[in-house]
Amino acid sequence: MLSRSIFNDFDAEAAVRHGLPGEAYTSPAFLKAEQEYLFGNSWVLVGYVHQFSRRGDVKPIEVGGLPLFLLRDGMDKIVAFHNLCRHRNLKLIDADGTVGKLIRCPYHSWSYDFCGALKNAPYFGGAMRELPPDFDFADNGLLPVNCEVWHDWIFVNLSSQPVAFEDFLAPIKRQLGDTDVNKYLPVATLEFGEVACNWKLLTENFIEPYHVQFVHNKTTEQPLEDHYTVIDDHCIGSAVELSMEQQAQADLSALGVTSHYLTLFPSFIMGTYQPDQMGVYLHVPLGPERTRQTRVIYTHQDAHYSDSQIQQIADLWHNVHLEDHEMCVRMQQGRHSPLAADGGLLSPRWENSVRRFQEMVADSVRPALTD
Repeated sequence: MLSRSIFNDFDAEAAVRHGLPGEAYTSPAFLKAEQEYLFGNSWVLVGYVHQFSRRGDVKPIEVGGLPLFLLRDGMDKIVAFHNLCRHRNLKLIDADGTVGKLIRCPYHSWSYDFCGALKNAPYFGGAMRELPPDFDFADNGLLPVNCEVWHDWIFVNLSSQPVAFEDFLAPIKRQLGDTDVNKYLPVATLEFGEVACNWKLLTENFIEPYHVQFVHNKTTEQPLEDHYTVIDDHCIGSAVELSMEQQAQADLSALGVTSHYLTLFPSFIMGTYQPDQMGVYLHVPLGPERTRQTRVIYTHQDAHYSDSQIQQIADLWHNVHLEDHEMCVRMQQGRHSPLAADGGLLSPRWENSVRRFQEMVADSVRPALTD
């Protein structure tokens, strides 16, 4: 059970607000509550469609602490299943790859088709094709998981009654306006591996613009006063509107364009950079103080960047992320101080969107107080 101190004074009204206490970033119990009540009941980004180029491509994932896998099925649709054989519960898919016509368990060769139906259970009843009299293939297939795709982005939801996917997307689509994400193509992937901090710190860092002029003064040209924060239902973040003159002074080695930094709670993170770039992050919690981070860079289908220009864009974002990582790791270290018990302070002007994110986290895990 979670400590009630995590929620003390968190709902109090004040001009300057306190954030989540350090325990919310360091406690295994808090992460366990997030896995069950937050990630277990939300649409969660888990992968990218372009990673599945062939029918039979598979990828093991974990959501809410549960082993799952993604599959491009025989109809070229991305689907998700619980990642275990129904016989002895062995984890079926252990690495990215491609399966043949059937998904075969390596332990006793039980095999499933791309719809999850059990097709073979050799020797289970004695002889090669013999089955116990009370055993039915139809009752022992793989268990599917709610899975939806928006452009290149794959989401799953473990809930038995998930929020309608279109309702989930609605606020970010409002914020994107006439930006058509379907016209953006992946051109580069940045794999950062493990970052030594809680997943929430990486998300909060993306949401708020307060740090930009201090942390990124060598890699970006986006004055703080030109920013504003975004709170639109469960879509939160910030944006910056720059003049044509300001944008004309920037080049590919520094970020100096009109940009929107948008998240869909809990874990979908998108940045748009006018006129023709986009980035989408994947954060995978590996523990209370470890997160795996990936960023895919997209450009508009009508953009014409050379390979060297794309590399320059990738290098820019690599450097921006490393600057952020240093701050997030040091924030994680600070969460172990007893002074972090009050959650620190949040700017009412520049970090109100962070506060909203933290409120949604707290609301999600509140049931763990009584379970």
